[in-house]
Amino acid sequence: MEQPVFIAGLGVISAIGNTVAQNLLSLELGKTGIAPIQYLDTEHRHEFPVGEVKLSNGELNELSGFKPGISRTALLSLVAATEALADAGLENFAKLRTGFVSANTVGGMDKTEDFFRDFLPDDAKGRLRNVINHECGAVTNLVADKLGIRDYISTISTACSSSANAIMYGARLIKNNLLDVVIAGGTDALTRFTLNGFNTLMILDKQPCQPFDAKRRGLNLGEGAGYVVLVSERVASSIKKELYCKLSGYCNANDAYHQTASSPDGTGSLLAMEGALKKAALQPNNISYINLHGTGTQNNDSSEGAAISQLFAGHYPKMSSTKAFTGHTLGASGGIEAVYSALAVQKGLIYPNLKFETPMEGLPFTPETRFSKQPEIKHVLSNSFGFGGNCSSLIFSKL
Repeated sequence: MEQPVFIAGLGVISAIGNTVAQNLLSLELGKTGIAPIQYLDTEHRHEFPVGEVKLSNGELNELSGFKPGISRTALLSLVAATEALADAGLENFAKLRTGFVSANTVGGMDKTEDFFRDFLPDDAKGRLRNVINHECGAVTNLVADKLGIRDYISTISTACSSSANAIMYGARLIKNNLLDVVIAGGTDALTRFTLNGFNTLMILDKQPCQPFDAKRRGLNLGEGAGYVVLVSERVASSIKKELYCKLSGYCNANDAYHQTASSPDGTGSLLAMEGALKKAALQPNNISYINLHGTGTQNNDSSEGAAISQLFAGHYPKMSSTKAFTGHTLGASGGIEAVYSALAVQKGLIYPNLKFETPMEGLPFTPETRFSKQPEIKHVLSNSFGFGGNCSSLIFSKL
């Protein structure tokens, strides 16, 4: 029989706050983090609103303890992972078999961009130290070293499902008795590369995004980091503080439909949700709330909506997308929204789908527009769907 996996700690930094408490307060007050670009050096500064973390790199250096010159991706990661580890209240941490499974999609791209800006016009210029930690795994290694984790370190990069897959992988490591504790989630910083790439796809909104709205125009990019501390049953029994919930179900699927688009009928989304329910031994009518992937693009919302319409026919749980708060944080989104989902289960919370006005034609449900507390919430489904058809769903269940 598989051992259960519990969530003991949470950590997050996003456009709506630098801690879990700050994020939760913004969600409750309906305070969005989408705003004009302040820190990213781009010619699109006045064109696209984004969900930036409201701290400069210098301020993040002070908050994280990293020396200057480290990529913003790693700075965000360390802030959130440190909060999660402290929150877990683990005793004898050094004696536990501990892993760090972290996701990201841009690595140290922000520093690499600085290098090439100087290097391309004059190959005698540019600081090579800016490209040393370019690849995604380097970000994970830097943070793991700061956290003092040596037993197991891994990086996952599967586009927008990355940190959901990191959490899934962390749970499997514990279930197979390879580790006792895993800090799992993801991080991503805004870069010119990312902004230009999504602009080329013509899916960026020049206004605050409206997920699951008939008048949606596209997504707002965001940045941040989110981590959960997964622990085995044995470790959970030794923790003196209250645990958040169980990670009861998870599944990764792929519809192999298109490099950057979901299948119109939501095949990948449906397979991921069905698989997560099967893993958790639950039925669709057991789900109390869905944290939608809900990016605000025409394709994503119609595809996810089609899958939910099919799977939950006759019983539509309360649901909402939180990306109108944070922006789409790409590789960090599954981790940030895992934190929100764990809080939803523990505290009985429903988050509002900001900016929603007009229901999408053909969908038999509409997202929630108000923050509310509902103690009967027992199971929360969180969706994270990425490029290449990589679809993942996680289920968080009440203890």
